[in-house]
Amino acid sequence: MKTAVSVGNYLIQRLYEHNVHHVFGVPGDFVLGFDKLLEDSAIQFINTCDEQGAGLAADAYARLRGLGAVCVTYCVGGLKVVNATAEAFAEKSPVIVISGAPGTNERIKNPLLHHKVREFDTQYKVFQELTIASAVLDNANTAFAEIDRVIAAVLRYKRPGYLELPRDMVNIPGNPDYQRVEKPESSDPNTLAEALKEAVNLINAAEKPVILADVELHRFGLQEALLQLAEKTNIPVAETILGKSVISELHPSYIGLYEGAMGNEFTRQYVESSDCLIMLGAFLSDLNLGVFTAQLDPKHSIYVTSEKTSIQFHNYEDIRLQDFVQGLIQADIQRRDLKITNYSKPPIAFAPVSGQAVTVARLFKRLNLFLSSDMIVIADVGDALFAGADLFVHDKTRFLSPAYYASLGFAVPASIGAQFANTNTRPLVLVGDGAFQMTGMELSTIARYRLNPIVIVLNNGGYGTERPMLDGAFNDLLLWRYSSLSEVLGAGRGFDVWTEDELETALLESQAHTESFCILDVHLDQQDTSAALQRLTQALGQLVGTQSSVTQSSAAQ
Repeated sequence: MKTAVSVGNYLIQRLYEHNVHHVFGVPGDFVLGFDKLLEDSAIQFINTCDEQGAGLAADAYARLRGLGAVCVTYCVGGLKVVNATAEAFAEKSPVIVISGAPGTNERIKNPLLHHKVREFDTQYKVFQELTIASAVLDNANTAFAEIDRVIAAVLRYKRPGYLELPRDMVNIPGNPDYQRVEKPESSDPNTLAEALKEAVNLINAAEKPVILADVELHRFGLQEALLQLAEKTNIPVAETILGKSVISELHPSYIGLYEGAMGNEFTRQYVESSDCLIMLGAFLSDLNLGVFTAQLDPKHSIYVTSEKTSIQFHNYEDIRLQDFVQGLIQADIQRRDLKITNYSKPPIAFAPVSGQAVTVARLFKRLNLFLSSDMIVIADVGDALFAGADLFVHDKTRFLSPAYYASLGFAVPASIGAQFANTNTRPLVLVGDGAFQMTGMELSTIARYRLNPIVIVLNNGGYGTERPMLDGAFNDLLLWRYSSLSEVLGAGRGFDVWTEDELETALLESQAHTESFCILDVHLDQQDTSAALQRLTQALGQLVGTQSSVTQSSAAQ
């Protein structure tokens, strides 16, 4: 007679088999039984200060490991993970949201149990809108199949999934006769062959082909495939801000970050003048395309994502991004002479000026030299992201940011997930003071687990992205003594940085201090922003101003 494992243990087993060795969350009574199973398993449960922090940590973990998981209690925990799940959906990050729930026997006659909002399925309905697949594991006979169905969908589409586990189901044996059926997906061979034929003909006929690499190459683990394609063909590679670090930015084929009119002029002209633009895994979003200042002609484009393939004006169905990229590698594409002479490389020297106030431009010039091959940059929204986009990243997938969904507060908790995902990297966290005040409490989690990110707070007294668009007291913040947080937590080192020589000292001492975190409170003038952010806020400010004028006109009438 077959003996089935419990529903809870089967879920843990499947997560571990998919390289999830850490689950992030906050305990609560409806999920305590599953938390205990996690504690007794090979998976480490990392409890954070707040559920949103757990969700963001799981998101970063998923971006680096291929799958992440967050585990919370019913409603009061689950609904606090909603924003992080929305971000994971928007940016295609494969996160499993596991929520405890009232037991199936507790739901009889619809009692008013604590944490309940409206109906017992209210939270489930919310997550159905934010995930690619979802299930309530309330039937032992189908629970194993439902777990596998949700995980398979998450891995196929690189979007989050939701599993709700009633607390009386955690230790119930599942179906002992269940047999997992793996269904490997592949492209339609005839459609793929036809698409590749058209693409190769277009590439070989072009004088100036260029690859625009984006986020899905990260998500589907195609960084090495991109490198093979670039080195086989000598076709130059640009990347978007969401796809940043998909290839080493020191590679000879790399020609910079493309952001339409927002970015490097050499890169913009090279991409937009191409007679064959090969867009791989690209998100055609406003921030990715410089608030839609991009000039990309579809008649010269090959556009392939996990969900769509278009070549010039022809659309192809049932083609996987992975298969298309491998097909290009194997195809007879002529190798070209690589002639890139105008793209700038990182600075080779920086001399701090004693007593001179730190500026955004000088800060990031120094950080370019500070970055090492074992660091991963994690940038929050604002100048942390837009000035950070100009950093030269040394290795593949060494830059994480919420560059599409653009939710403040990502970077500090994301550094937790990133460092657990890859213990050989040290996070360099770039975060504005506004974003830090949202989730910076996760420094406590960082201290508890003895992680060692270097956290640089861009302290300009408020929301620096909004000020140039439309300023007011609503953009101001209470000034925290960020460097004193190491004293509050009894761990780490804090540095109060006003001048370039203080910055130099803080960076060198942070580099040497590897046993715990370091936090640098870098004071900046409120009006000092990067050139990239100035261009962005000018464009967005025009939109805000137009909307404001329309509102005032309507009110006057």
